[in-house]
Amino acid sequence: MPGTIRLDYVSIFPEYFDVLNISLLGKAAEHGIVEVHSHDLRTWTHDRHRTVDDTPCGGGAGMVMKPDPWGEAFDELLGTEPDPDVHVVIPTPSGRPFRQQIAAGLSQAHRIVFCCGRYEGIDHRVIEYASRRWSVHELSLGDYVLNGGEVAALAITEAVVRLIPGVIGNPDSLTEESYSTGQEGLLEYPVYTRPVSWRGHQVPEVLMSGHHGRIAQWRHDRSVEITAERRPDLLEP
Repeated sequence: MPGTIRLDYVSIFPEYFDVLNISLLGKAAEHGIVEVHSHDLRTWTHDRHRTVDDTPCGGGAGMVMKPDPWGEAFDELLGTEPDPDVHVVIPTPSGRPFRQQIAAGLSQAHRIVFCCGRYEGIDHRVIEYASRRWSVHELSLGDYVLNGGEVAALAITEAVVRLIPGVIGNPDSLTEESYSTGQEGLLEYPVYTRPVSWRGHQVPEVLMSGHHGRIAQWRHDRSVEITAERRPDLLEP
């Protein structure tokens, strides 16, 4: 089994990450596969109001997260020496789309630090500073805006951690999922279980035939159909 992967979360709402103690993620931590640490960004403020934001330079609506608390958080958590093996993940609507391939790459990391922005985002100098020292990933879950980076950080965490050896009980199941190499990049086919008849709906006969070749072909054909309908971009050469 590979060494423990350390996951750090910096946020003004660190309690968001209490959910990492449950389900497969919690078991992964219990078994020493991952090590989880959440941090309150306000720890690195020095005024009585524990201020982490200020008005945007140049004017405009909203507030921007100040660079000083982030810089001190980096100093304490990561030091100042460059280390490309440290991955800093910044969820943001302006980031590149998060994909399964990115999750697979991050699952090989030994240290991931999630920086969870709020308001109008984090002062861009923080990202510039981090990019000169560590591997920075500005990632977006989709074409929509959330109130902060915490929910996105949790989603990215689940996508990454489940790919780490030892987390999923049956690793073969990972090869048959949507976007996986085993699925040729297609969306996953429909799945069924017993009873064979339920409220007038039947399990497709081929799945009960015991003919593995026909079943494999049926599943592939359904994957192609679903992908063409819902994500035709995945079929483009």
